Amino acid sequence: MNKFLSYVAWAEIGLCALTGAILMVPVFLVTAPFDPNRRASGRMFRLIGVWAARLHPYWRFRVHGDFVRPRGNTVVVGNHASQADPFLISCLPWEMKWLTKIEMFRIPVMGALLKMAGDIPVHRGQRDSAKDAMARCGEYLQRGMPVMIFPEGTRSKDGQLQPFKDGAFRLAIENQSELLPIAVAGTHHALPKHSGSFGRARAFVTVGRPISTEGMTLDDLDALKVQAREAIAALMSKLEAETDATRKDDASAAG
Repeated sequence: MNKFLSYVAWAEIGLCALTGAILMVPVFLVTAPFDPNRRASGRMFRLIGVWAARLHPYWRFRVHGDFVRPRGNTVVVGNHASQADPFLISCLPWEMKWLTKIEMFRIPVMGALLKMAGDIPVHRGQRDSAKDAMARCGEYLQRGMPVMIFPEGTRSKDGQLQPFKDGAFRLAIENQSELLPIAVAGTHHALPKHSGSFGRARAFVTVGRPISTEGMTLDDLDALKVQAREAIAALMSKLEAETDATRKDDASAAG
């Protein structure tokens, strides 16, 4: 039964993507000549993900806590627990460009949407690809568009925070960008790594305080990485308490 419902869920997401593509194409064609940041088409793409999550019968996703919207020159970093993370993070009410593995751009329809949204492909393990991707990220930052990077580089197998790679922090220092930590919790149950089966999940995303890189040099990279990791870990801890309380409430209501 769970497998059947997972097929239904994938079909629902596919239908949302197709419908979104039909709506997104004219927006892209009209705005692309004067919107180098792809702000309009990018935001529409995020909203496709938001509505796909809201229509999903197993998922309850929401933003937790108060926050201040990031200024344009901001590198957003967060933990990565599931393929469901982008659906949840897209609930944040601002546009940002995502550093995305190139395999996603090869998926029919999805790849076209990613390109129209202006997201940035990267071939993991290829130095030239990573260098080009970071250059594109820097261009966005200089034009006042935040970028979103998962510093772990890939999804966590168990939901725990993995070691961070240097790229996001080097980018922030080189562009004197603010670094904005965010965290997600609960998505590990929604769509676990190496699984196409959906699970029931109440998941939350929360936003921390921005970290200034003003005056920093690459000598400060390791310290910045540690500071960001500690901030994300603290946010995750708070969210885990929230998700635990929600599960208990759900269990009590069911009983």
